[in-house]
Amino acid sequence: MPNRNQPQSNPLNPQIRLNKFLAERLGISRREADGLIESGSVLVSGKTASIGERVDKTQEVCYNGKSIPFSLDFTYLALNKPIGYVCSKKRQDDTPTVYELLPKEFKSLKTVGRLDKDSSGLILFTNDGDFAFQMTHPSFSKTKIYHVTLDRNLEPLHQQMIADYGIRLSDGVSKLGLVKLNSDESRKRNKFEVTMSEGRNRQIRRTFEALGYHVAKLHRIGFGKYNLGTLAPGEYCLIEKL
Repeated sequence: MPNRNQPQSNPLNPQIRLNKFLAERLGISRREADGLIESGSVLVSGKTASIGERVDKTQEVCYNGKSIPFSLDFTYLALNKPIGYVCSKKRQDDTPTVYELLPKEFKSLKTVGRLDKDSSGLILFTNDGDFAFQMTHPSFSKTKIYHVTLDRNLEPLHQQMIADYGIRLSDGVSKLGLVKLNSDESRKRNKFEVTMSEGRNRQIRRTFEALGYHVAKLHRIGFGKYNLGTLAPGEYCLIEKL
């Protein structure tokens, strides 16, 4: 039996799943959107929303008492995060956040993944929840590229172990692509381009630490189809969805 509370299908006014609607406009995942619906904090045309519900532009959707517009222009932004900043909205003690590097009109955007305080490089921001989900969920396997500097030369055997066999960590095996960045004339072997498709917490640092090395610098230059380019530390630019 059809749900009489649902609007009738109209090709000129298509319906959209409520969790997708919330994810896109609040910059969250669909799972997080389902959590908001289940909590009872979402209303559709004045009534408490339910999981699986669909909406169209004739209905008013409210979250925590605030109306959410049906139409929305998505924003995509890239930032070259400097060392010493955290990827959170609120300061942790006296540590500044990446949002302090952005003007007011972009402070509502959410980060797509994170870099820890001691790492630098490419961070993406958006209000497009679907985009954020596809960039970060393991099932989509987005390649990330980093330039890493170690505290000492990496032994060839250890390089082979990391690249060919992987290093067993507490949360599974970590396998990284490694390309030496030191010049062929140099005897040093402490700078590498690291490629990975996972996103576990501090995975690169923990992988090298497991073999007795300390990552002195970690700088992300690529994330999926996006590259850092010529952005200077602390600079940002608007980008197109690729």
